[in-house]
Amino acid sequence: MQLKSSGSQDTSAEPEPSLNPAPAAAAQPETPRVASATGAGLGWAITGILVVFFAAMLSMNIVITALPVIVSELGGTQIQYAWVLTGLLLANASSTLVWGKLADMYSKKTLFQLANGIFLLSSVGAGFAPTMDVLIVARVVQGIGMGGLIALAMAIMASIVSPRQRGKYAGYIGAVLAVATAAGPLIGGLTVDTLGWRWCFWVGIPLCLLALVVVHWKLRVPQIATPGKIDIPGLLLLVTGCSALLIWLSFAGTPEFFAWASWPSMLLFTGAAVTITVFVLVERRMANPIVQLGMLRDRTTVLAAISSAAIAPALFSCMLFLAQYFQIGRGFSPTEAGLMLVPMVLGNMLGALTTGRLITRYGYWKVYIVSGSLVMSASMFTLAFILGPDTPIWPIIATLAVTGLGFGAQMQNLMLVVQNTVPVTRVGQASSLIAFCRILGGAAGTAVLGSVMAVAVGTVSVTPTNGTNPVYAEATGTLFLIAAAITTIAVVCNLLIKEVPLRTTV
Repeated sequence: MQLKSSGSQDTSAEPEPSLNPAPAAAAQPETPRVASATGAGLGWAITGILVVFFAAMLSMNIVITALPVIVSELGGTQIQYAWVLTGLLLANASSTLVWGKLADMYSKKTLFQLANGIFLLSSVGAGFAPTMDVLIVARVVQGIGMGGLIALAMAIMASIVSPRQRGKYAGYIGAVLAVATAAGPLIGGLTVDTLGWRWCFWVGIPLCLLALVVVHWKLRVPQIATPGKIDIPGLLLLVTGCSALLIWLSFAGTPEFFAWASWPSMLLFTGAAVTITVFVLVERRMANPIVQLGMLRDRTTVLAAISSAAIAPALFSCMLFLAQYFQIGRGFSPTEAGLMLVPMVLGNMLGALTTGRLITRYGYWKVYIVSGSLVMSASMFTLAFILGPDTPIWPIIATLAVTGLGFGAQMQNLMLVVQNTVPVTRVGQASSLIAFCRILGGAAGTAVLGSVMAVAVGTVSVTPTNGTNPVYAEATGTLFLIAAAITTIAVVCNLLIKEVPLRTTV
């Protein structure tokens, strides 16, 4: 497959994967415009991206319905329950911006393969974990690989498809995300009930291997790179600041650790604030920073980033605690709990596919992110008040489906909106910025809601039983009320974003 620029020069596909910056990149114009890829080559490229993207998302969601069993078998606590997901999201968030920066400097294809390899090996390790601590460490490494897969998938997509046409393909990614999210809890429940929980981490390995082959032989990406040194100080400050912030949010206010108003709490919070402040000051003076702070002067980028962070707790955290609600609060089996989550994910898939195609056809996008945020927020508040130990299942299922529609109309479209504001030479950083805010919001939300749940349930066992547990059922309603309040931020941000036409060139 060969891609030609809209000018007189050709931009050829990268012939071989390499981690060396392309020497010719310095001769490229500041904001090159490349015609969109078409035909069979584009189809293979999208297929390769979607296969590994599906494997990554499946691995994150397959553990949701398995977690109560895993925590029970390995003797874990409620905090460890939340940190199986929080650790993955923390590593994902911390590494996403780094992967995005590398994508603008080196071969996106090679980096994509590297991230896939890290993800594959850590999945093997997670399946063999003998303790909760080892499992959490394996999930952290898995999060590093997942951060690369997500950031690079977005960056590669932006390198071969124009923003106007990208709406349709963003819909495909949203649909794959929805299918993986739906299949994950269901496959996880079936796997736990048949093969055992360790296979939850191994079932995605064949997909990773398939993706390695498909991407190696079929994916061709235009080589548009900006040489430079990696910002090591910025990287260390970013990881340290994010880690301190999430540890503080997870452990503060829980009986096992320390109160909100305590010296450990103050030290962690102050350390996180100081480290992030120093990170910003360092990035302003770096010639080749991890984050181009100039992007944050753009109103659309800032609002979309805040909106993505506000949506994330409702998506990541609520799926996690809904699985616990159905299994512990209502006495369902892991398989039954997985089935209960399917309507929400099908709504997500329908919302993503429909809005993506409408954006590609008509070019308008703001109406979908605004209406999606309103629908999502309203349905979240509804869930907060109807969830309980004796609530009929059908109202819950219907409300979850509507919530999914709201998610689908926003998640990938906010990414599209930001990619439309930057040149192709910075699309990796722009994509990773939104992915970072989304994952950090999800990790922070999971940490906070996990702490709230730990306080609410106290010493009540996290082991699933055949009966109902009203303590867990009532606590889940409280969690949804907090998450619903956070989603109102997304409503305000989406209303304030100014609609601009989507480009027809990359």
